[in-house]
Amino acid sequence: MIKVLGVGGGGCNAIDRMIETDLSNQIDYWAINTDAQALGRSKAIGANTLNIGPAVTEGLGAGGKPELGRLAAEESRKEIAAVVQGADLCFVTSGMGGGTGSGAAPVVAEIAKESGALTVGVVTKPFGFEGSRRMRQATEAIDALREHVDSIIVVSNNKLLEVIPKETPMREAFYVADDILRQGVVGISDIITRPSLINVDFADVCTVMKDAGSALMGIAEASGKDAAEKAAYDAISSPLLDEPIKNAQRAVVHIVGPPSLTLSQVNRASEMLKKNVAEDANIIFGAFIDKDSVETVSITILATGFDRTAKPQ
Repeated sequence: MIKVLGVGGGGCNAIDRMIETDLSNQIDYWAINTDAQALGRSKAIGANTLNIGPAVTEGLGAGGKPELGRLAAEESRKEIAAVVQGADLCFVTSGMGGGTGSGAAPVVAEIAKESGALTVGVVTKPFGFEGSRRMRQATEAIDALREHVDSIIVVSNNKLLEVIPKETPMREAFYVADDILRQGVVGISDIITRPSLINVDFADVCTVMKDAGSALMGIAEASGKDAAEKAAYDAISSPLLDEPIKNAQRAVVHIVGPPSLTLSQVNRASEMLKKNVAEDANIIFGAFIDKDSVETVSITILATGFDRTAKPQ
């Protein structure tokens, strides 16, 4: 069972986006927040909701104070434990820098990992214009979260400025940031839940992500001649990546293409990817044929094994 736990405002926004675009009905979505009113929208579109810390915050939010978010999660440990019970894989997703996400996400992840679930953090760091205090809170929260997850994917919102048009309205820019969280979660869960021509199962994902520390994810699609190679290149060249994938010791690569996708095309894309990770990297490969696709090829690469301090498998 896969459960996605969106913590705080940004995490709950990501949950809303995931529910709106997910047609598989194979994932259990939870919106977790100290703001009872904000949970109303998530509940309206079908998310399970949990209002944490009712005594600490009285349902009014954490006011940008991570310590209040942490205390709220501690107050609701029993309820959070009930939420994660039975999960094989738990995603903890949040926009870091505020109160609830920064303070509560590490506690939620700790409880999820203690339950025995493979626990993956997918979080964003704030835009620079949001101020140094919010960035400091985000950095401290990510360090705390890192201690309680098997793997963590961190995307800096500032890097979005490199890929979105300059005339993009601010509200839409924040929407894109929330959608990055969605892409990270869906990119991994699709690898597991989609029956594929070359299958990648939960055990394969565990091999790459268990006790792995920092993780990088590249997602790209291309069409036309040499689409597979183009998608592979774009996936490993994304400006959202914090460091080169070439340092990765472990990776899952998943290719989705039309019925016309040839073995030769897949091989060329795979060779490109192999050249851009560590020479002796453990690469797990999967492929899915999308009968509804005409010519678009998409590639997801999930890479880990960057941290020398990561726990051995």
